Amino acid sequence: MSTAASPTFPRGADVNPKPLGVALLLIIVGAWYLAQTVGAKHAALFVVGALLGLALYHAAFGFTSAWRVFIADGRGAGLRAQMIMLAVGVALFFPALSAGTLFGNPVNGLVSPAGTSVIVGAFMFGIGMQLGGGCASGTLYTVGGGSTRMIVTLLAFIAGSVIATAHMPFWTSLPQLKPVSLVKTLGLAPALLLNWAVFALIAFVTVVVEKRRHGRLVDPTVRPAHASPWLHGPWPLVAGAVALVVLNFATLALSGRPWGVTSAFALWGAKAAQAVGIDTASWTYWSTKANAAALAAPVSHDVTSVMDIGIVLGAMLAAALAGRYAPVWRVPLRSLLAAVVGGLMLGYGARLAYGCNIGAYFSGIVSGSLHGWLWLVAAFTGNVFGTRLRPLFGLEVERVKPSGC
Repeated sequence: MSTAASPTFPRGADVNPKPLGVALLLIIVGAWYLAQTVGAKHAALFVVGALLGLALYHAAFGFTSAWRVFIADGRGAGLRAQMIMLAVGVALFFPALSAGTLFGNPVNGLVSPAGTSVIVGAFMFGIGMQLGGGCASGTLYTVGGGSTRMIVTLLAFIAGSVIATAHMPFWTSLPQLKPVSLVKTLGLAPALLLNWAVFALIAFVTVVVEKRRHGRLVDPTVRPAHASPWLHGPWPLVAGAVALVVLNFATLALSGRPWGVTSAFALWGAKAAQAVGIDTASWTYWSTKANAAALAAPVSHDVTSVMDIGIVLGAMLAAALAGRYAPVWRVPLRSLLAAVVGGLMLGYGARLAYGCNIGAYFSGIVSGSLHGWLWLVAAFTGNVFGTRLRPLFGLEVERVKPSGC
């Protein structure tokens, strides 16, 4: 099947005033509530989450679609934008993590073991990305944008996450390396140079593949629907990439660690299981000091949960500004089945792999974690399989006509 080289939106689309007002009100009230009950930093992180949701939606910055169109059609604009994001990210994060402080506050990266569970989990997550129709951040911002199908994916994502926490002792007993930080192992300058070289190589490969497939670089520009695209969207991919880096860096400064998404899903699932009588607190995963404290505390005290809710509301705000907040309640059965299967794989895989496309890939790599690179390879392989499975569920695989056709 064929689609246009880039999505287009109707010119002059009106702002959706009701969802815009609701989103703004919830963001303002939520920030005020968190400032009063938890603290100013939690309120600020909630706003950062809302800005992440707005940036993700306005730039249509999808990890899932970017990987799919490269795998299926050789178009690499999305992957190149990710490499720009990572290159700017390591330039900001590595010096701070090397020093151990940022603006006088201690900071730590998301550095996790690299081993069997990461390979299996990231591979599962990759398949889930293509069947579920999104990654972790993609699921949140499309839910906020009004996608009813992605609500199903999110619920299955949460279920898969909490199921995985029950099985974590088995997976962590399998062979794995101790956490490896490239910044600490190689030193700041060598780690920066090595990462930049790999990012450049990946970007170069995408250019070669795209030119070989299409004879040129396909223009990924989304045509503006409004006179003020910076307010209403859409943004260029590179602008979205830079916005995500800056906001991730703000997360590091405020919370002491980079942006993550999926630990909150496991927490929500565990709390829901407790509500129906399942003693999740006795599970090994939830008996560690940090996880036990999170399970016992209100959701409003969990930084990741606060930011995730902010992402949903920020995306809702962006969709309303763009005039595209219009939920569709009819979902084909095969697509619904794919959302359930994909969501379960996303949730289960993210726990096994110590994170998702944000916590393991984006934040893992800008933290200098070796497991972030292992995650990338395994997840990309899973995306190859997932892309081939999409037609079985009636899901589109976007392609453009070859040059000259």
